[in-house]
Amino acid sequence: MEKLCRRAFIGVLGLLSYPLLAATVPVTPFADLARHAQYDHVKISGDGHYLAATTVVKGKPMLALVDLVNHKGTMLKPREGNQVVDFWWVNDHRVLYTEGTKVSGFERPFSTGEIFAVNGDGSGADILFGYRAGGPNKATHIQQPQAERASAELVDTLRNGDGNHVMIAVTSWESGADGAYTQLFVMDVNSGTKRPVGTAPLRNASFVVDNHGVARFAMGDDSHAYPVVYFRAGEGQQWETLFQGSSVRGVPVPVTFNRDDSQVYMWCDAKDAVGALCPWDVATRTMKEAVWTSDVANGQHLMRTLDGRDVVGVYAMPSTPSASAFVAGSDTMKAIGALTKALPGESIRIVSSTSDGSKAVALASSDMDPGTYYLWDKTTGKGEALLQRADWIKPTQMAAMQPVEFKARDGLVIHGYLSMPPGREEAKHVPLVVMVHGGPFGIRDDWSFDSTVQALATHGYAVLQVNFRGSGGYGEGFERAGYKEWGGRMQDDVTDATHWAIDQGIASAGRICIFGGSYGGYAALEGAVKEPDLYRCAIGYVGVYDLAKMYTDGDISDRVVGMSYLRGTLGTDPAMLAAHSPINQLDKLKASVMLVVGGQDKRVPPVQGESLHAALNKRGIAHEWLYKSDEGHGFYDEQNNAELYERVVQFLDRNIGAGGAGAAVAGAP
Repeated sequence: MEKLCRRAFIGVLGLLSYPLLAATVPVTPFADLARHAQYDHVKISGDGHYLAATTVVKGKPMLALVDLVNHKGTMLKPREGNQVVDFWWVNDHRVLYTEGTKVSGFERPFSTGEIFAVNGDGSGADILFGYRAGGPNKATHIQQPQAERASAELVDTLRNGDGNHVMIAVTSWESGADGAYTQLFVMDVNSGTKRPVGTAPLRNASFVVDNHGVARFAMGDDSHAYPVVYFRAGEGQQWETLFQGSSVRGVPVPVTFNRDDSQVYMWCDAKDAVGALCPWDVATRTMKEAVWTSDVANGQHLMRTLDGRDVVGVYAMPSTPSASAFVAGSDTMKAIGALTKALPGESIRIVSSTSDGSKAVALASSDMDPGTYYLWDKTTGKGEALLQRADWIKPTQMAAMQPVEFKARDGLVIHGYLSMPPGREEAKHVPLVVMVHGGPFGIRDDWSFDSTVQALATHGYAVLQVNFRGSGGYGEGFERAGYKEWGGRMQDDVTDATHWAIDQGIASAGRICIFGGSYGGYAALEGAVKEPDLYRCAIGYVGVYDLAKMYTDGDISDRVVGMSYLRGTLGTDPAMLAAHSPINQLDKLKASVMLVVGGQDKRVPPVQGESLHAALNKRGIAHEWLYKSDEGHGFYDEQNNAELYERVVQFLDRNIGAGGAGAAVAGAP
């Protein structure tokens, strides 16, 4: 807790610029790269008195509560080994939070559906909603929450209300895999009592609430997996279909109301733009001209004034992170500008602020730096370091991530990132790992600290990440261009990226390995059989190897909307699915193979990896096999991840490293 309460971990602002690396760079141990961030998310209370942060103490996830005035702190341990999924200050002294189980490969832990609460000083801890709520009444006149077989999510903190109520969305567990129609309640943050305020017009809906605490928009996917947005004029009014998408057409996405509820900011379409933000007029129900556009990327987050009441810009990731303002002179841009000047090379984003905007928490991070949280004071115009996310990581020992782009064989521009080994940024013919992200749809690689990339690059390998068609972040058309292209054009984009790296002299033919998780595991093995002379080795990590099994195994096919999604994005032709499944093409395989499987994987059940493992054994094809019975869709345990990194690098060393077979290839250094 002393570390939590210290105001400066890394000295005065301005000392975090990173010089060019020397030829010899100390290597960070795999165990350090595998460690979970010590501090993940940090938020300040409305009055600036407290901080709350998700943290890890001696390997145990905690919610840390820090009194910034009295320099005291307390730790709250989640139940039964869970960890905090998300948390919110709902008034100046009370925090609501949700718990879940973390699975590597997913951005957030899988929630238990419960809602918990605690005061900033650690008192008043209670469960307000969920299957474990309730218990004997201490006094008969006090109403207590009762256990419910349902999941709840916070919809809105109702900041303009009395500070003692929030809006939640509740989905019953009694309606089968497809879920019930989401119900809305206003809940007391102290007692957990709640009153109904509406029902969504579709299952698994998300909402946008106006400044008067009324849910006005409901959105999600219909039973065909088509996007749809509903609108209502006020509480108790009928929901009306506002935007209906299809298999080839998306919809504008409402994000937030402006200060007086006259307009709603929406991610929208604009002429000649990939991404755009438009105001939608509530009175006339018409879309106005875009206030922000990009010809490269979608917007990722809205940039608000420090008091959180007005939208002034957009955070995006065209190649590296950008903060673009469409309102001049905002206090947010002044804070970002000052911190950017003081911290060259760092990307700055405001992540939390007080109700009056006098103080804010900013995260400064980069491709080489997991990041540090700073407390910005609007009055002084200065920031001071609060919490370093992973102080054992030394940015000067890490690899830099450079944006790259090239044209695919059909002329489509493809973006990606290249990380060269530290000290060898200008080297040629370096052993290369083509690392393919999962998803595949709507997911993208971005410019940020990536421990897996660093594990490879700091051990001598160039790493090329490819945002192939189908990836998110580059517009609806780019994403839909990947539909039904498993093993087709999506795979060709990865192949073209590999040839681009060879043509640029970055890599040499014969010293290239392809590696990925989930869909990336599929792409690794599909690349090895589709381009047998291109890759010396392939590493499939919790991957799909038999496409037909996507319709019978795993949690996507459990729901009607999931089946619709698969039909629209994967395809249903049995012959095509079989032809593009790596398990059916092993007669073409020349590459060395490594398979990594989690025994508790629900997204891609272990039968996918086990079946390929058995098929390789039947053919007498030797291969690496790493199976962890207690892991899910990607490894989470730190020791397991450290072992994964070590085993992968050893596999690479044997196949394409300086001491491996690839070293004898003509042209290799």
